[in-house]
Amino acid sequence: MNEAEARPDSLRVAAIGDLHVHQSGRETLEPLFDKISQNADVLALCGDLTHLGLPQEAERLADELRSCRVPVVAVLGNHDYQSGQADEIKKILRNGKVVVLEETETFTLKGVGFAGTKGFGGGFDRHMLAPFGEDEIKHFVTEAVNESLRLEVALNSLRTEKVVVVLHYAPIAATVMGEPPEIFPFLGSSRLAETIDHFDVNTVFHGHAHHGTYEGKTMKGTPVYNCCMQIMEKVRPEAPYALIEV
Repeated sequence: MNEAEARPDSLRVAAIGDLHVHQSGRETLEPLFDKISQNADVLALCGDLTHLGLPQEAERLADELRSCRVPVVAVLGNHDYQSGQADEIKKILRNGKVVVLEETETFTLKGVGFAGTKGFGGGFDRHMLAPFGEDEIKHFVTEAVNESLRLEVALNSLRTEKVVVVLHYAPIAATVMGEPPEIFPFLGSSRLAETIDHFDVNTVFHGHAHHGTYEGKTMKGTPVYNCCMQIMEKVRPEAPYALIEV
């Protein structure tokens, strides 16, 4: 789409994931956030916002987000849980006026509702892992199911005509294509897509699969975009973020 033009009845959503902000990194995201502010109505961050899940990294991101002049919604990713301080990271982001999407926290702007969750692995379609065998396998599958239930709770709470879902893990196999097939079960789960397709969702954004594919659809036909920065730098090098009208 032309970044300078948008339908008057639409919302321009910018989305990007896997920023992997380092505590002592030299590069700044401020120019990117400034550009997004010029072309979008809202920014969705799709997890792995920090590199090691450190509060100092979240503080740096929150500081750089001051250059973003549109509302920001976000979900955490697996990297944000690395140091066991995910709650502190959420607190820092919320203090920076970021809406961290969870089952009890959604966001609405101009008639568009935003719901989200981190998601989890488990595989796709007929290759989804089943809760059978060792307790460790059952726990893994239970976490995937619980993440889908959290998303269902959030979607149930929305009463908007249009809906956007923000995830970290992929809900479909199509957008992880390009990654080694051996790691597909750790990149996402069709349980997320099953939940999404129970609702009238307009668009889904996720990250996590750095070598995946930009675009796909759920079984119901809902567009899904893998907008991790590593992919967006190839798809839109002049503006490395997804920009979708909803």
